[in-house]
Amino acid sequence: MSDIFPKWTNWLPLKIAVGAVLVGTAATAGSWYYLTPKYSNVGYQPVQPVAFSHAIHAGQLGMDCRYCHSAVEKSWYSNIPTASTCMNCHNQVLKDDPKLALVRESAATGKPIPWVQIHKVPDYVYFNHSVHVNRGVSCVECHGRIDKMDEVRQVEPLSMTFCLDCHRHPEKHLRPPDKITDLGWQVDPKTQKQNGEKFKHDWKVQSSQNCSACHR
Repeated sequence: MSDIFPKWTNWLPLKIAVGAVLVGTAATAGSWYYLTPKYSNVGYQPVQPVAFSHAIHAGQLGMDCRYCHSAVEKSWYSNIPTASTCMNCHNQVLKDDPKLALVRESAATGKPIPWVQIHKVPDYVYFNHSVHVNRGVSCVECHGRIDKMDEVRQVEPLSMTFCLDCHRHPEKHLRPPDKITDLGWQVDPKTQKQNGEKFKHDWKVQSSQNCSACHR
């Protein structure tokens, strides 16, 4: 047999077994990291410098998202409200509450509150809020039921797969313009496809799947 097969082939089965174990371990480790909520930041809920409850403001009081995030319909980003916006109400409501000391200080000095950003996409990804909200895509699609959160957390992965699922079938996610910030509005599954197709046509929604649509 030694005249037919070289000696190194004696080690071939062992090398194949070791290689298979290494490849399997690498694939498992990669999947464990890249396909889990930890990588996508789902569930990320940092402690903010001021305990602002969306459940109270947007939920119980019914404040429209655009009162605080006033640029969302005309800008690529959703702005964080200044302390002066908060003080429009809190100069009368809970005006001496110690929990709002940082807000009062910010309004008086102009020093911004160091809010911790939660929802992020990589620097190479371009996302325009105004394009989406002006074409029937509700805040709830990406941010979930913010109106039920005392502390905001990330509920969607905001991954390329997540975005492409919507871009491939936008009619499933479009709603009437007056329901964009109505986070509790329930989609009627019986009419959503028909209405969504109509919105897609009327608003000339062109949800590109080309790389350049998001990567610029």
